[in-house]
Amino acid sequence: MTRQEMNVIVEQGVRSSVENVCGTMLGCSVEVGETRQIGHPLQESDGVVALIGMAGQWVGTGALTCKPDLACRLAGALLMDTFDTVNEEVLDAVAELTNMVIGNLKTVIEEHVGPMGLSTPTTIYGASFTTKIGGSQEWTLIPVRVCDGDLLVQVCMVPNEQGRGSLNRLDVVGHMVTRN
Repeated sequence: MTRQEMNVIVEQGVRSSVENVCGTMLGCSVEVGETRQIGHPLQESDGVVALIGMAGQWVGTGALTCKPDLACRLAGALLMDTFDTVNEEVLDAVAELTNMVIGNLKTVIEEHVGPMGLSTPTTIYGASFTTKIGGSQEWTLIPVRVCDGDLLVQVCMVPNEQGRGSLNRLDVVGHMVTRN
């Protein structure tokens, strides 16, 4: 499979996953924007970023990024509560949403490349910070309008040249894989 073919699978999988998780489970309106490819994962942020790794015959990272007010609304929809500020519950909820969205994507990818592992999500919250995820690979960016806010889903997948299907190779992601 080529990277271009994987990018198509990622785009379709994220669209389906976001519509399912945010639309059906959270009951939020969802508008998926136009996908684009970028050649660098460096991003300046104000808000919440949740990262999760995938590993198998392909390895990569998925990330969800949003402003604090949207993180609070998403957490509120998931937990059926109200949050005015980002706290531990909000960060846990964003991590769980990332796990659901990227976990659903992983299931779609597995149909094409076989079994994959999924890491534990990592969340980052703050003002004026920069995230850089290892390597300089091409990233698929999918903007999503959900719960009256802007959510950015980012995914990078590359062939696992060294691991050949091993669930232990996470050179691109830098996360520990959880095993069932």
